[in-house]
Amino acid sequence: MKQLTGSEIIIECLKEQGVDTVFGYPGGTILNVYDALYKHQDEIHHVLTSHEQGASHAADGYARATGKVGVCMATSGPGATNLVTGIATAYMDSIPMVAITANVGVSLLGKDSFQEVDIAGVVMPITKHSFIVKNVHELADTIRRAFKIAQTGRPGPVLVDVTKDVTANVADFEPKAPEPIERKTATIKADDLDKAIHMIEKAKRPFVLAGGGVITADACKELAKFVEKIDAPICNTLMGKGAFDETSDRYTGMLGMHGTKVSNFGINMADLVVVIGARFSDRVIGNANKFASNANIIHIDVDEAEINKNILVDCSVVGDAKEVLKMISTRIKATKRPEWMKEIEELKAKYPDTADFTKFSGPSIINKIYEVTKGEATITTDVGQHQMWAAQYYKYTSPRTFISSGGLGTMGYGVGACIGAKLGKKDNVTINIAGDGCFRMNMNEIATAARYNIPIIQVVINNHVLGMVRQWQTLFYEQRYSNTVLNDNVDFVKVAEALGATGIRATNLEEFEAAIKKAIELNAPVVIDCIIDQDDKVWPMVPAGQPLESCFDDKDLEK
Repeated sequence: MKQLTGSEIIIECLKEQGVDTVFGYPGGTILNVYDALYKHQDEIHHVLTSHEQGASHAADGYARATGKVGVCMATSGPGATNLVTGIATAYMDSIPMVAITANVGVSLLGKDSFQEVDIAGVVMPITKHSFIVKNVHELADTIRRAFKIAQTGRPGPVLVDVTKDVTANVADFEPKAPEPIERKTATIKADDLDKAIHMIEKAKRPFVLAGGGVITADACKELAKFVEKIDAPICNTLMGKGAFDETSDRYTGMLGMHGTKVSNFGINMADLVVVIGARFSDRVIGNANKFASNANIIHIDVDEAEINKNILVDCSVVGDAKEVLKMISTRIKATKRPEWMKEIEELKAKYPDTADFTKFSGPSIINKIYEVTKGEATITTDVGQHQMWAAQYYKYTSPRTFISSGGLGTMGYGVGACIGAKLGKKDNVTINIAGDGCFRMNMNEIATAARYNIPIIQVVINNHVLGMVRQWQTLFYEQRYSNTVLNDNVDFVKVAEALGATGIRATNLEEFEAAIKKAIELNAPVVIDCIIDQDDKVWPMVPAGQPLESCFDDKDLEK
């Protein structure tokens, strides 16, 4: 046992947890921690982002790409509040993150001191837990507890706020190995498994919906085995992309507002829907009262609070998805359903994707990225039309290769997340897809990539409008384009160069193909500005609150 300052205890606890990368921004109250970090810079790599929000998104992207806990740091007051959007993003998508902030000294708390804010109180609704540490003797156990909470059951962010005097005070420190993170199995009930197995074996037209929980539970192999054994088609949510090989004949595409017609119509032809690790988001189910109205529903989820929250189900199994799928697949009879699979193939033939890959557009850009990278890149996105195109036209065959803000829908998420994902998986070509509206929100993080020569590729799908909002204005607001046209003179190529990266402009597919190949070859930060038409839209579409069978595309509008 040895005596260490609070700051040294924080660093030692991070090392205990296997943390090798931290994203953050220093300030007055957290200076002691940064001083301790300086002494351990050979063991923990700190990435100084351009803004604290970028640090939180980078920690999130690192966690999604690796499955490990992402860590970010910030000082008190505005430093801490700048993390809030990133913490909420991680919370909505169940991403394990530990955010460490510093606060004013204990004697100054509650006195409106300079750069004081009750950050633990602020983030209470958007964390699994938030702590404020006022006693140095409680610090080590609190940090360890934060990491365990972040990873246990349904993962999520945890905030640890440490007063400045605690970072300077001294306490005994005894190293401890991290507690093992055990899979949640105690809640798996035999009766629930029996009922689920009976319903699956009895079904004639089962359909599987995979959510992000499959990826979180590392249950992709078990999912593939399960789907094969019951001979069913499978679709996914946005967060579930990569949970199942999207080149498989069983795969029908994404479900929901911008899902395929095959998935949206097919799920209403099913007599059983097996939902794994998904929360029945409004963007996925459309009208809740009419979702899969001809089917019984089985819900497998680690979080009991999700059961019957948005959709009333006929059977539920609460527990770790990997373990539940193992248990079901071990016991269930292998069944062939050729008639049902034939119906799905007929549906695919009836509703093929009609995107024109010869036109320079969002879909053709994503398709070209897929071709050039052979489907082996890590793709991060911002939020909007480009996000949907990235989900629709890049075929994800393995987990943790599609990284996007699903639940919160955070514009400005992508560059930070891309930096984190690249540092987490250094060997992967890592590309952020953004619209011009999203990119301008946090494009300052290109300077971070340039500072450390982190070879990310930023593709800006630039239509000079807020594309998704404008699409809604076109379809539902009689083309009243209120504040969605970005007809200014921002030059993203010059911006990229000013921030220390390489900038390339592409106005057609040939130029873009050359640009993406050059960007990969350069192995340095590159921004590719792609100029597309402002009226390009994401198809298909289900109007908000409407049933999935109301799915339509541009061809339907021509009728």
